[in-house]
Amino acid sequence: MKSLLAAFLLLTLFDLGEADDGKHSSCSSPLGDPGRVSETAFSASSPRFNAEEAYSTHMPEHLLCDACKAIAFQMQEYLAKAEAKRSSAKAPATLLSESEYVDTLENSCSQSWENYGVTEVQGVKRFTGPGLRSQETMTVMMTGGPWPARLYMLCQSYLGEFGEEQIYEEYRRQPAALAVFLCSGEQKACTRLVTCTVRQP
Repeated sequence: MKSLLAAFLLLTLFDLGEADDGKHSSCSSPLGDPGRVSETAFSASSPRFNAEEAYSTHMPEHLLCDACKAIAFQMQEYLAKAEAKRSSAKAPATLLSESEYVDTLENSCSQSWENYGVTEVQGVKRFTGPGLRSQETMTVMMTGGPWPARLYMLCQSYLGEFGEEQIYEEYRRQPAALAVFLCSGEQKACTRLVTCTVRQP
């Protein structure tokens, strides 16, 4: 009885293997059934980094806009959570003290940044993570490496350039527009990216 059961399982696995092989061969063939989804639609590969992307201590220029938006989103999230802790039913819009918003913004920069990474879609590298638009359903995200340190340094540079007080004031004015304040406008990350793209032949 046991030998019959083993033979049945073996034949079943063999049939399933042949069915899978049939699927792969028809999908990979250029003359296959057009109603079936091609395997290439689900293929994903790790991004390939050039020397600057792999070894530079600074954020590459073409990734600055995405990185800036990620930092603005995290600043907004940290400030919102800090205010929520101080808020109550009677005072829902409690302002943070100077020491509180300074510490909060410092903490937003000092986080691990482990949820952010770089993907490559059709030869274009983009940051992906919370607060950023997803670039593709099936992609490989490269996290760790030099990216957390670069995000930290860039975040700290914004604190030095604008100051915690001005950043908090802009957040209080319109929280969702903090990315516009940090990243858009003359000589800012996203504006420079658009300019460079337009100038390309």
